[in-house]
Amino acid sequence: MTQTSGFDELKALSADEVVTHSFVRDVPLSGGRILALVTLDNGRDHTRPNTLGPLTLLELSAVLDGLRDRASTGEIAGVAVTGKPFILAAGADLSKVNDIPSRAIAKQMAQLGHATLGRLSTLGVPSFTFINGLALGGGVEIALNSDYRTVDRSVPAIALPEVFLGIVPGWGGAWLLPNLIGIENALKVIVENPLKNNRTLGGQEAFDLGMADAIFDSASFLEHSIAWADGVISGAITVKRPAQPGRIERAVKWDIAIGMATKSLESRIGRVARSPYKALELLKAAKSTDKATGFAAEDEALAELISGDQFKASIYSFDLVQKRAKRPAGAPDRAVAKPVTKVGVIGAGLMASQFALLFVRRLMVPVVITDLDQARVDKGLDYIRGEIDALAAKKRISPDEANRLKALVSGTTDKADFSDADWVIEAVFEELGVKQDVFAEVEGYLSETAVLATNTSSLSVEQIGAKLTHPERLVGFHFFNPVAVMPLIEVVRTPKTDEATLSTAMVTAAALRKNAVITRDTPGFVVNRILAKLLGEAMHAVDTGTPFEVVDSSIAPFGLPMTPFELLELVGLTVGAHVLDTHHAAFPDRFFESANLHRLAGLGHIVERDSKGKVKGYDRKAVEIVSGGTDPMTGEQLRRRIEDGLADEIHRMLEDGVVSAPEDIDLCLILGAGYPFQMGGATPYLDRVGASERAFGDTFHHPPIRGVE
Repeated sequence: MTQTSGFDELKALSADEVVTHSFVRDVPLSGGRILALVTLDNGRDHTRPNTLGPLTLLELSAVLDGLRDRASTGEIAGVAVTGKPFILAAGADLSKVNDIPSRAIAKQMAQLGHATLGRLSTLGVPSFTFINGLALGGGVEIALNSDYRTVDRSVPAIALPEVFLGIVPGWGGAWLLPNLIGIENALKVIVENPLKNNRTLGGQEAFDLGMADAIFDSASFLEHSIAWADGVISGAITVKRPAQPGRIERAVKWDIAIGMATKSLESRIGRVARSPYKALELLKAAKSTDKATGFAAEDEALAELISGDQFKASIYSFDLVQKRAKRPAGAPDRAVAKPVTKVGVIGAGLMASQFALLFVRRLMVPVVITDLDQARVDKGLDYIRGEIDALAAKKRISPDEANRLKALVSGTTDKADFSDADWVIEAVFEELGVKQDVFAEVEGYLSETAVLATNTSSLSVEQIGAKLTHPERLVGFHFFNPVAVMPLIEVVRTPKTDEATLSTAMVTAAALRKNAVITRDTPGFVVNRILAKLLGEAMHAVDTGTPFEVVDSSIAPFGLPMTPFELLELVGLTVGAHVLDTHHAAFPDRFFESANLHRLAGLGHIVERDSKGKVKGYDRKAVEIVSGGTDPMTGEQLRRRIEDGLADEIHRMLEDGVVSAPEDIDLCLILGAGYPFQMGGATPYLDRVGASERAFGDTFHHPPIRGVE
């Protein structure tokens, strides 16, 4: 389909689309020539980027058709596309893509994108894209479909993020990019970067990869781009593309690079996610197919993925992270939050030192750490200062900032130094009595307005505050490890926590650039309770005779980033055994403890790894420790048992008000446990496989989040 007629169903879905208009002005060039400059602008400020919905594409098609007519008469010598200030385009309008009701209409969306952007290469005159700002997905594909590209050196984000969202670059990107910059660079942009938490390129990085032919500073970017285009049109400038793949790369490197990328993906994420492997198929084929064949393959791939379960779940995940996380359910008015002008950290071990580093970097206020003796305090301070120096060495902070941060951090063995702290957080041993005593002691030195926060992962926050004179100022503030990287904080409200304390916790979490979810004070809160259910079932299966390998294969359809036993090793086998014990004590009829896990903790590991750290099997001694079970399950039996058990437990959590909605459960799992975007956390998957219906006779979502026919 090369025309833009026949898209009535797409247009019907787009009645409320925020249209990005295509405004044309003629720019005089040397020799009396004219460049038609198309500026994409949706009429909104920079907080609402240009997007490419059906109506936008149809308007751009009509504009390009008009320019092709003008080119045919010699009226214009070239066409350039650019964007409103700071924005080229943020790609397809995802809200419209997610509304597509069938595979057939999904294919139309792919074909419309190709039909529109493909016009840029058939105008009869040279086409240019001036990448003046943010360019994502279809925004990058506008540039790739043009004959030439310039980029502003200061552009902060250029990317093809589609694989992250469960689809593929489907408007030319999967064929055009590898044929422009080579297969290895294309793999980085299309597959590797999206799977690294959606990493983007800056303007200079994109230029260095060969994605643009010229780069200019922002102060005069448009003027220089027009002058450069004038030089190309007049013949004064010859464009060279050293990154463009040659015969040797196509004959030798191409298939090898695809093979290596496939093996790397299989070891990192398994085979459940469909979009990375579909992208690899398209990239492999781009070596030897013509553009028309490549674009047709993109149409089919995009139609298949847009109409599938994983894209729907990915958009659900995207909305959770981009919208719900920014407006946490149950958060009190920010106006009642107390100011935090000094932070106290109880403890000077690794976790406490990570807290201190994060608080001083993000809040830029004095932070004081304390421990039992000066040697431990000094060790903590050395760690913090060393990390600050490392940040400076990597040029992530300036030398002046490094000096300011180090000056803000101090250590003490005298808790009287906490007297003017507004926020005090503990990171001491995970034992109730220890935490109770620490808080009871330090409270005597604090002002009446100071907030106390505990990082407990499994203990009752209310019980931790049992010895406090003012338990209303205590809140759970559960980080995930590594502290600097993991974006979630579970903010735990006890029956006694007051609004000012809760608000302070939420405002502080935001200031730390973390996403906070408010939970009730129940065992394991959200993430650890669900992981305890999953890991407890996995260990119970092993304890009763099911081989480790069968357990792994049974859980593979969940799409988790690692096996249950790798996860247990990551959190620590002793810690894992403690978590299972805690949940068994709280819910003995639903959670398993495991004596074998305590024995495995004594061994120190479960899996065997090669010299590169890759899992190659299960340790023989670990297998011996768990041997003796006489009631093994099949993989199918175990998978169904775990699915139904998770559906039941999550339903109970919602009934008990642990969090406000299924969306909060999934947000916690995505941000705190690494659940993949394309699964949508846990609840969409449990609805799709029928576990919700089996467990409680309903679904978590109405309608369930699933693909279309």
